[in-house]
Amino acid sequence: MFEIIPAIDLLDGRVVQLEQGDPERATVYSEDPVAVAGRWEAAGARRLHVVDLDGALAGEPRHRHVITRIVASVDMSVQVAGGIRSVDSVRAWVDAGAARVITGTAALTDRDFLRHALDVAADRLVVALDARDGEVRVSGWQQGSGLDVVQTAVALAADGVRRLLVTDIARDGMLTGPNASLLAEVAGMSGVAVIASGGVSSVEDLVTLSALAPVGVEAAIVGSALYRGDLQLADALEAVG
Repeated sequence: MFEIIPAIDLLDGRVVQLEQGDPERATVYSEDPVAVAGRWEAAGARRLHVVDLDGALAGEPRHRHVITRIVASVDMSVQVAGGIRSVDSVRAWVDAGAARVITGTAALTDRDFLRHALDVAADRLVVALDARDGEVRVSGWQQGSGLDVVQTAVALAADGVRRLLVTDIARDGMLTGPNASLLAEVAGMSGVAVIASGGVSSVEDLVTLSALAPVGVEAAIVGSALYRGDLQLADALEAVG
């Protein structure tokens, strides 16, 4: 079943959405992240995507307390991202009840970390591939890596990674539609499950992505379209259910 996963992005303790990952282009939607989590659960979501944006920029988690409260407050599965660059951080989120732990920078720059993180989290570990113009970006999307996103996906699959989160940075928060061709290529070439992120603006976009399920695109994260009211979660769930 194709999943629609609402996002809660945390910056300075508030729920925000960024444009193209730029903290200077943030729109604040709530001062109460736990209440927002409950809102998405009540609307029918089965999984939640929570990002510690401050942690992503700092290189270590900054919102552990509030994210732990979110995990404890809902019956949904919660996947956690942002600044997870040590095995201890991976273990801490597993112990805190996170259904999935998402790491990007460390998994791409430190093979020992990736190996040990897989030992700790196994199929609960997700590696984030955040790409602009086909190049993987790291350090909270702030730095280029010189890595091709498709080739990197193939290499990660060979290392034992079972799930990837693929974001087209240029489309993130812009409501311009997802990069379906990139997502299909990554899923098809790597042979692992792919979560889509970036650009979803309508039910039609989600129907397009759900049609890629046979090649391995299993879910889509939705943020700005939900918060702006351009997309109603109930309508989206019905369309792809």
